[in-house]
Amino acid sequence: MSRPRRKKAVIIGGGHGQSAICRGIKNIDNLDITAIVTVADDGGSTGRLRRKFHIPAMGDIRNVMIALAESESLMSTLMDYRFVDDKGDEEDVAGHNLGNLILTAMTDQCGSFLEAVQTIGKVLNVKGNIIPATTQVISLFALMEDDVIVKGEANIPDRSNHIRKVFYDVPVHATPDAIKAIREADLIIYGIGSVYTSILPNVIIPDIRKALQKAKGRKVYFCNAMTQPGETDGYAVEDHVQALKDHGAPVDAVIVACDSLPEKVLQKYAKEGSTQVLLRQQEHDYQIIPGQLLAFDRDLIRHDSLCIEKMIRGLLEEL
Repeated sequence: MSRPRRKKAVIIGGGHGQSAICRGIKNIDNLDITAIVTVADDGGSTGRLRRKFHIPAMGDIRNVMIALAESESLMSTLMDYRFVDDKGDEEDVAGHNLGNLILTAMTDQCGSFLEAVQTIGKVLNVKGNIIPATTQVISLFALMEDDVIVKGEANIPDRSNHIRKVFYDVPVHATPDAIKAIREADLIIYGIGSVYTSILPNVIIPDIRKALQKAKGRKVYFCNAMTQPGETDGYAVEDHVQALKDHGAPVDAVIVACDSLPEKVLQKYAKEGSTQVLLRQQEHDYQIIPGQLLAFDRDLIRHDSLCIEKMIRGLLEEL
């Protein structure tokens, strides 16, 4: 009896949401996983290191590495360790993640950011491929509705305005392995994460956008449960999808959390300017896939990795 064909899934994004997906699906049998990760982050430890050493942002890549590590080993735990001095100052190593420093050191030793990522991935025994969307050092720009242009991923949510589009001011070329993975994928997942500053920084790279538009794999958007102040204020599910489409990302289906949210939690988020992302319309030109997907940790809303695994297993069975 022949074995079932291995399927290939590509997860496009950045931030903790992409890591939640990777953590959820890494134990699915007969699945080859590729995470295509944005390197446009310019805040915190990542931003300091990229400015000093002129290397791509590695913070989101570090998070995905930990999520895809075969086990929660001492090494994977140390990768997320952050140095803090008694005064809380962020000078020297203070404020840096150990994983970011290791990636910086390996890039210097290997002479290649991509090789550094692959080398540390082997040390952590990651279950999948982690590919930076580009190996260039890039800055993300946003054109706001009032025609103001904001430079820097970390600065974009600080504007009290709606985003019209995000873009780069220089030609950006995708990592060839990212294009290959998209072409061969059976399932392509956008998310979970900030649509403008985690997902779209990958999509707007011309090579990636073209590959997505030609890819035969099913394109699924994992929608956020809550809006993000300064980025998606007042957005419904349809607005998130439209932002993807406006930037050239094809969408076949959208996964929407249909969990009942405690009033206490909603009130806490409302104080921060965040509201639940709901459907506004009944009919769409893409499939809506509802599911119980959320967990609540100290009144924080998070996508549960086990629920994600169950959802994606179902999607894979349909392919």
